[in-house]
Amino acid sequence: MLRIYAALCVLCSASALLGQQTASVKSLRFDPRQVDKSADPCADFYQYACGTWMKNHPIPADRSAWDPYYELREKNADIVRGILEGREPGKGEDYRKVTTYYAACMDEATVEKKGLQALDGDLRHIAEIHSAADSVEALAQVQTLGANALFAFYPNQDLKDAGHVLATLDYGSLGMTDRDYYLKDDPETRRLRDEYRTHVGRMLEGSGLPSDLSLAGADAVLRLETGMAGAMPPREQRRDPTTQYHKLTLAQLEDLVPSWPWSKYFPALGAPSLADVNVTSPDYVKKMTRVWLDLAPEERKAYLRWHVLHAMAAALPARLVAEDFHFYGTMLRGVKEMQPRWKRCAQLTNDALGEAVGKVFVAEHFPSDEKQRALAEVRTIQAALRDDISKLGWMSDDTRQEALRKLEAFRIKVGYPDRWRDYSGLDIDGADALGNAIRANRFEFARQARKIGKAVDRDEWFSLPQDVDGYQSAALVEIVFTAGLLQPPFFDRTMDDAVNFGAIGRAMGHEFSHGFDDHGRKFDEHGNLRDWWTPQDSARFEEGAKCFVEEYSHFVVVDDKRLNGQLTLGENLADNGGLRLAYAALQRQLAGKPIQNLDGLSPEQRFFLAFAETQCGNVTDQTARNRLLTDPHSPGRWRVNGTVRNMAEFQKAFACKVTDPMVSPHPCRVW
Repeated sequence: MLRIYAALCVLCSASALLGQQTASVKSLRFDPRQVDKSADPCADFYQYACGTWMKNHPIPADRSAWDPYYELREKNADIVRGILEGREPGKGEDYRKVTTYYAACMDEATVEKKGLQALDGDLRHIAEIHSAADSVEALAQVQTLGANALFAFYPNQDLKDAGHVLATLDYGSLGMTDRDYYLKDDPETRRLRDEYRTHVGRMLEGSGLPSDLSLAGADAVLRLETGMAGAMPPREQRRDPTTQYHKLTLAQLEDLVPSWPWSKYFPALGAPSLADVNVTSPDYVKKMTRVWLDLAPEERKAYLRWHVLHAMAAALPARLVAEDFHFYGTMLRGVKEMQPRWKRCAQLTNDALGEAVGKVFVAEHFPSDEKQRALAEVRTIQAALRDDISKLGWMSDDTRQEALRKLEAFRIKVGYPDRWRDYSGLDIDGADALGNAIRANRFEFARQARKIGKAVDRDEWFSLPQDVDGYQSAALVEIVFTAGLLQPPFFDRTMDDAVNFGAIGRAMGHEFSHGFDDHGRKFDEHGNLRDWWTPQDSARFEEGAKCFVEEYSHFVVVDDKRLNGQLTLGENLADNGGLRLAYAALQRQLAGKPIQNLDGLSPEQRFFLAFAETQCGNVTDQTARNRLLTDPHSPGRWRVNGTVRNMAEFQKAFACKVTDPMVSPHPCRVW
């Protein structure tokens, strides 16, 4: 997956669209009867709100975690399956491609019979590399499959000229997902490295390499990726966009790394003629190009072959799919069973033709009045933030006016795009599942590359309508909520305002808050990277943010491992700011109306419970450890408890005493 417009901030942690169908639509609705009455809300609100849910919702065997986001994805997955298996005539060429792609993937007998034939050209090209220059062209070809081998190349907004798209050269991707897996030396990390080496070797051997070359190739992959990891900063250091902007002309890039054949590399990517490139880390590019050119030929070949297999793993024959699952599912995330084939094929179809699927999804399952109702609620949250900024005691008038201008500039997208993606150039063959996946990946890479040098398309969406997702883009100055998210338990027309503001309202406030978190605040109302804060206000913001870093760094997640408060800072700011905004919006909504208790709960209690219920979840220990390294979101327990303990409104709603654990002695607040 290409990283487009890197300033996106996503509502929920990344996970696949599809999973095991275990919940009915009815069970997704807010239910105050599921509270754990043995728990004290003032001692552990998460346990009080979620204890019964966790007991009744064990992790499915084909999952590494389970929560309401996954549950809603299950409902959407069932709808998507109906679309893919429908084969209804008269729905147009895109629909024919969707059903053909899915049917070809489901034809397991043909997939097994053809094996790796569709990759013959790529693997032969790698095998025939004779020189370092040849290997650079081969590297570019592998990258067009969507593999961020050695580098990532993608279009991004020019961070200081937000109306234009700039080519970006970024850190490459690591097979073990995070640098710490390569650099730490504790027993568990060493065990995972050994498992990874074995996995790479098995994938290479499964693709036809002799056993001795496969083992040597796995060693080469591990050595190269360890070098890449050592050249990368920790994730939390990459949160500052000012450190990621180094715009160079081609002449400057050639001066930076004169030994690299840029004149061959960029054309091999299919990139348009380039005037400038943003190099997120010149030091990384200098080091890794030198390392690459110094590798032995067989080491380069093994690394490239591995990345071809890794990029296409989900579409490969069964023996390689099983091997991929063994490492990435079982060893890294603790998943017990592979998903059934239809779910994997549905995910591949979404990856290839997602907006074509989404067009049918919204036509059949997202009424237009839902879009208008959701938009009205977003505007209510926006008004609450306007009031908050206007009254902030720590912010000067100069910064305040800039902040208000930015708030008014936000574009709000709800449901689905106004203009659907064009798939007319993508060929789909009913008897070539792996070839379809290869063509789809290269089609998408080429579509992205064509953006470079052009004006930004502000109508484009970066999530599919059927996804359960919301995000904010600091560079685009927009917030987005998909049709897939705007359903129970997050958005429910049958529920009272307190529940909807606690669930979807909190999510909307979360995304608005991202526009003013430690990352988003560095972009102005046009999406340009510009410091619009007075020095005094910046210092006050940093002091408030430091409170959150210190608070969350004390929370224990798994074993004795604590949260990285710096890595999770942006999401923690958004969680706290978002819940406050939603609460303020609810109070505006309730003003002047008679107070109505429902199910024995006040509106305020229902608000906080609805928020907490959306964060209930179970997770394997392996995934919890992985998320500590890679996920900027806090776990559900601390998204709930870490937020409410900072709010006097919560403490009043549940009559908590100042000595209770859910009452922070030094509450943190920025927004």
